[in-house]
Amino acid sequence: MTTEATTADLHAFTEQWLEWYREQEARLSGPHGFLAITGLHWLDDRPQRFTDAPGTWRTGPDGVVVTLDDGEELVVDGKPVDGEHRFGVLPERGGVDAIWKDAVIEVAKRGGQDIVRPRHPDAPLRTAFTGTPAYAPDPRWAVTGRYIPFDEPRPTTVGAVVEGLEHVYDAPGRIEFEVDGHRLSLTAFPGSGQGRLTVLFTDGTSGITTYTASRTLSVGPPAADGTVVLDFNRATNLPCAYTDLATCPLPPAENRLTVAIEAGQKTPRERGGS
Repeated sequence: MTTEATTADLHAFTEQWLEWYREQEARLSGPHGFLAITGLHWLDDRPQRFTDAPGTWRTGPDGVVVTLDDGEELVVDGKPVDGEHRFGVLPERGGVDAIWKDAVIEVAKRGGQDIVRPRHPDAPLRTAFTGTPAYAPDPRWAVTGRYIPFDEPRPTTVGAVVEGLEHVYDAPGRIEFEVDGHRLSLTAFPGSGQGRLTVLFTDGTSGITTYTASRTLSVGPPAADGTVVLDFNRATNLPCAYTDLATCPLPPAENRLTVAIEAGQKTPRERGGS
């Protein structure tokens, strides 16, 4: 391969990474992205009011209920609601976004518990955001690996950044790969999109240049022979890297790598990164 061709390939690789990076930042810092969250409210059977959401909230065997005062209104599934509104029983990791003025009130279930998590465009964390530090993209960190499916999905319990909270995922398999002569393996969870996978991991940079608790990597559907590409340049921070108002899962023990993955997003400035 000529130097000219190599330069062109690197330029194309970098441009594709920049497009991905900008999309990540846009989702994170959008008017109702994770940086717009102003509160993480845990519901129980006691009616509760919150300063950043309308109404009185409670939950029970029949799911989440909000009682709105006179003059208060939410828009749910495109329809205005007032008085008492029942969201019903929410699925784990599922939720409903209700609109209130220029805010979105996220009603969700995490770790078996119902939560209300308002998102306001004028949240200080969002308005002060200046971007996420990251390693310069390098093709050497786009590693080819092999996906090994389990005979049956394995229920895998992982901890969370919220003390006492646990998440359970059905792991369909693991990904084996090699970095600098080290043979490594990561347990994979279902990803977003048909056939896609996701991995949660820490590595030798965690707590030094990258966020301590975890990073995540989206992996495309395996080829017919099980081949996958782990592009660690696209290793992403979870919301907990920016805000304490998140319930992010932690990696399973086997995904805590000792090798330094010097690629992807670094510790946010909000957590002391540079």
